[in-house]
Amino acid sequence: MRIHLTSVLVDDQSKALRFYTEVLGFREKTNVPVGADFWITLVSPDDPDGTELLLEPDAHPAARPFKAALVADGIPYTSFAVDDVRAEYERLRALGVRFTQEPTEMGPVTTAVFDDTCGNLLQITHENT
Repeated sequence: MRIHLTSVLVDDQSKALRFYTEVLGFREKTNVPVGADFWITLVSPDDPDGTELLLEPDAHPAARPFKAALVADGIPYTSFAVDDVRAEYERLRALGVRFTQEPTEMGPVTTAVFDDTCGNLLQITHENT
């Protein structure tokens, strides 16, 4: 068994698509209308056949309170691996991304946390060598 698809709950799929592709650098793999919403999946340009990230509308009544509670407590919704957290932090800050946690060493990893503009905090991480 392996992970094929994971999702992130977003408040606006169009805004999320722009942020996740133009700022974070993911590539659109699937974009299919499904009623009023879309089935939008993204992939890493380094692994186009790898795990897909679904930009899931947060329309379910439990989604927005759940997301708000995580943000209020400073808890990232998900985590993305990068080669160098400090370099990615600088790149994203230059693009106007707002960080809630600067790069921080946490034992075997370095992490940073930022706002995805769609109602989530996201973490970037790399393993320290």
